[in-house]
Amino acid sequence: MLYHLASLKGLWGGLNVFQYITVRSGGAALTALAVSLLLGPGLIAVLRRHKIGQVQRSDGPQSHLSKHGTPTMGGLLIFLTLAGSTLLWMRWDNRFTWLLLGVTVVLAAVGFWDDYTKLVLKDPNGIPSRVKFAAQVAAALGSVLYLAAWPPNPQFATALNVPYAKELFWDLGPLFFVLAALMIVGSSNAVNLTDGLDGLAAGSIIFCAITYGAFAYVAGNVKFAAYLRIIHVEGAGEISVFLAALAGACLGFLWFNAYPAQMFMGDTGSLFLGGIIAVVSLCVKQELLLPIVGGVFVLETLSVILQMGSYKLRRGKRIFKMAPLHHHFELSGVAEPKVTVRFWILSIVLMLTALSALKVR
Repeated sequence: MLYHLASLKGLWGGLNVFQYITVRSGGAALTALAVSLLLGPGLIAVLRRHKIGQVQRSDGPQSHLSKHGTPTMGGLLIFLTLAGSTLLWMRWDNRFTWLLLGVTVVLAAVGFWDDYTKLVLKDPNGIPSRVKFAAQVAAALGSVLYLAAWPPNPQFATALNVPYAKELFWDLGPLFFVLAALMIVGSSNAVNLTDGLDGLAAGSIIFCAITYGAFAYVAGNVKFAAYLRIIHVEGAGEISVFLAALAGACLGFLWFNAYPAQMFMGDTGSLFLGGIIAVVSLCVKQELLLPIVGGVFVLETLSVILQMGSYKLRRGKRIFKMAPLHHHFELSGVAEPKVTVRFWILSIVLMLTALSALKVR
């Protein structure tokens, strides 16, 4: 919305800065962060007043029993500050604005419904798994159909850009859209599984947002895209404004979610955070970088799959002391804050590895 102030530069030349993506990205991040810090204490107080708190499982790490009753559904803070900052700083006439906000709203609503059922209606099972999964699939299919009708780059509509290779593409045909839907649903659930330690999911998402923000910026600039030999996507630069707002919103949430957490995001936050990163990877045509950028989430998900497979196929034998992977390290004697920071370090290494794909071709 503030972009249109640039049209008033005749009144004051300084307003011209609002046309620049870099300026609006910085503004979006700072706005989301500042509003999060302002709204956070009030949201925590409301959640406490209504006794909307975490219910800890007795079979989990014993150190987590002290978290019982900690305000949950803090994902509302991320959602509200992200949506508000996006509407303020991102161009409304950009097609990606409404796609990203639409997916965010749908998946946040699903997560909110599940949290509300568990924490307010006191149904420990939440909404039925099939309903939750169906809603995620619906959001994924909606995104895929939109990108099929209006592809980011029509020339590469069903192609995957192979990173670290010079102009190598795999055209999957119709299978591309199946893969795209699986990516969105899988990423949504992967972040949900990772959200088990104070600050872990929010911190890791920040590094994902920074990485894809850089790719969105260069993909949206025809000269940069040609020089770096990546797929040019018209209008993709605006996605970096959205991702800056996302990083700022997660930073603000992390202020209250850092160990010891004052609130948790719950499914209200984790479901849309994972889904939206996958949608961004599709929009900027860097799908194969998603397992690298979100490597921490991939490891967490694989640990659950391997644990379940081992338990069923090996008659009750487990690979890890507990899954997801972060709980294994906790039960191995590593303090929770140290596990979180080490996973952040891994996220930074993966971020730099992904960013190197801009030059290693």
